[in-house]
Amino acid sequence: MWKSRPDENPSTQPKPASLPVTASTPAPVNKPEPPKIAEPVRTDVAAHIGKSVVIKGELSGNEDLYLDGEVEGTVDMGAHSLIIGPNARIHAHISAREIVLHGRVEGNVRGMERVELKKSCVLVGDISTQRIVIEDGAFFKGAVDLQKDVKAEQRKSAAAAVSYSITPSTSNIVETPGRQQASFLEQK
Repeated sequence: MWKSRPDENPSTQPKPASLPVTASTPAPVNKPEPPKIAEPVRTDVAAHIGKSVVIKGELSGNEDLYLDGEVEGTVDMGAHSLIIGPNARIHAHISAREIVLHGRVEGNVRGMERVELKKSCVLVGDISTQRIVIEDGAFFKGAVDLQKDVKAEQRKSAAAAVSYSITPSTSNIVETPGRQQASFLEQK
């Protein structure tokens, strides 16, 4: 009664073969992803002008800017990025390296590299840039002047000049070993 029998010893009992997982075994449930919400407005740029600020005159700077207030005049950010927030009301000519528009702008926009109109954007004015993105739902009334990428053109012309100068010398090099090989064979 108090002694354990050898056939009941758990260490010596044969272990059942592991069974494959079946459908009745509860599997971890992956939660469905919620529908994608529109990309949030990026506010982590260096300078920030809030929606209650009103500026009349010229606005310029040497750093990236997030502008969500009201501006009347000109905005020149030089070689830096400019983001016009969804609450912005701009009556100005705008110039920057890269411009992203969410709010309302009345005036010409010049992006040295890129201009992007988000779906909440209202732009009445002309655009001059190398690349443009207009999201579905954005309102735009004006003309677009797409410019050539000057840097890419310079790279292409430099590459063409290099390949042109290499091509004649390459053909001479190809001919020379053949002649040497022929003369080498003749000497044997």
